[in-house]
Amino acid sequence: MSIRVEFYGIARQRAGVEFLELEGNTLGEVFDRLQTQLPEFSAACLKEGELLPGFLANVNGQTFSSKRDTPLNEGDDVLILSADAGG
Repeated sequence: MSIRVEFYGIARQRAGVEFLELEGNTLGEVFDRLQTQLPEFSAACLKEGELLPGFLANVNGQTFSSKRDTPLNEGDDVLILSADAGG
């Protein structure tokens, strides 16, 4: 299923792109694909398939979660940002 992953702040700088379309049924599957497709992002923001402390994932503008087993649905939007990206 297709998931849109958008990056903000430091996460965007490390990813080098504003967003990607990825396949995944859970946040963990998305994180695994990010490790493969964006090695610089992975080195700075992920460790052992999980977001490092200081980074957050938001699903559809509603739920913040970094848990690998967080379910995703077709067309979901996942925003990855640094915890200090807000104002």
